Amino acid sequence: MQQPSLPDMDQTDSFKPLADKMRPVSLDKFIGQKHLLGADKPLAQAIKKGHLHSMIFWGPPGTGKTTLARMFATYFDAAWISISAVLSGVKDIREAIAQARQFKAENRQVILFVDEVHRFNKSQQDAFLPHIEDGTVVFIGATTENPSFVIINALLSRVRIYVFKALDVDELSEILQNALNDKSSGNKFTGQHLKLIAQTSDGDARRALNFLELASDLTDENSDITQVVRSVINNTSRRFDKQGDDFYEQISALHKSIRGSDPDAAIYWLCRMLDGGIDPVYLARRMLRMASEDIGNADPKALHMAMDAWQSYERLGSPEGELALAQCALYLAVAPKSNASYKAYKKAMQEVKTRGSLAVPLHLRNAPTDLLRKLDYGKDYRYAHDEENGFVAGEIYLPDELKGVQYYEPVNRGLEMKIKQHLASLRARNKKAQDEN
Repeated sequence: MQQPSLPDMDQTDSFKPLADKMRPVSLDKFIGQKHLLGADKPLAQAIKKGHLHSMIFWGPPGTGKTTLARMFATYFDAAWISISAVLSGVKDIREAIAQARQFKAENRQVILFVDEVHRFNKSQQDAFLPHIEDGTVVFIGATTENPSFVIINALLSRVRIYVFKALDVDELSEILQNALNDKSSGNKFTGQHLKLIAQTSDGDARRALNFLELASDLTDENSDITQVVRSVINNTSRRFDKQGDDFYEQISALHKSIRGSDPDAAIYWLCRMLDGGIDPVYLARRMLRMASEDIGNADPKALHMAMDAWQSYERLGSPEGELALAQCALYLAVAPKSNASYKAYKKAMQEVKTRGSLAVPLHLRNAPTDLLRKLDYGKDYRYAHDEENGFVAGEIYLPDELKGVQYYEPVNRGLEMKIKQHLASLRARNKKAQDEN
């Protein structure tokens, strides 16, 4: 039974995953990250000028962070020491530094590579500082998380940050094709098969090569290659981590798309997160907030729409209830926008926090007892329903110290356009009555 072949490897490599076997060993074989490795780009220039410095590679999985770090060791003929923050502690750091000192004693430069560096806590990260400072090691860390949030400032100040990008479909297809370059006559994988794998791999070369390896293992001369590939990539989720950058970046994209009145972008980001495995109830809760923060009284129905979508999802469950969330996202995106309620709340809350406990004016206080009435509680209060048009012109409801302050400023969109006109009329009547008194 003949199978499509993958690159021939030494016997010692037979148990290595294809992704590990296919690591390039020179820059001319490295695919992707052209913004860093182009002829005039920073890392290419560092190699050309022989300048090796401490750095952190930040980017999605499978984009070449570890591979490039290994290349630096080769190009600079540096000793390579690697530890993983997932498996290591302070003891392992000490042992790595001791090993580095031995290499330094032999007058060799040392690269200390720390994978998943964001997993180290503050004290563990602190342990690297003096050894970076005195040149014992050139520190290269790799992380999938935003260094601003997971790396201590003291370490950030000693390294340069390089941002790696997810690989595009063409780059992934090229990597997959390279893995098939030593193919035998029985190889039936076509460019379309590789493209299908690349499209499903979410910018991750490791994932793409793993798919290819599995598809190859499942294929014989009688197989329908397309069907095998589809079965391998079926139900593959996109990059999404509810505790990581992708989560916060995508929910931010959804919020900004709705705020920006772009229904197409809103529905896309909603589907991206649902596809990635987000809790739909979290999405419902966030859209309820958006309805209040970004639409408010320009369309009060938006708040009801968001609440109804939430309840609909809870009653229908997944996947039927997800349609209600999609309907809600589209409605919020096309609704007239106003953050006047949000701004009024923030402004008034700031006033409360900075001005202290201002007294309630006497005429607004409740007077249920004779003593309180003798103290003028409720004196001269005018009942609005007894006044013309149900409005007491000239009455003051804020504390005396805040007379004339305005927190709520409706916008000229949606229902708030009418509210603004009505409020302007009431405020004008108030001012006239107060001026006359």
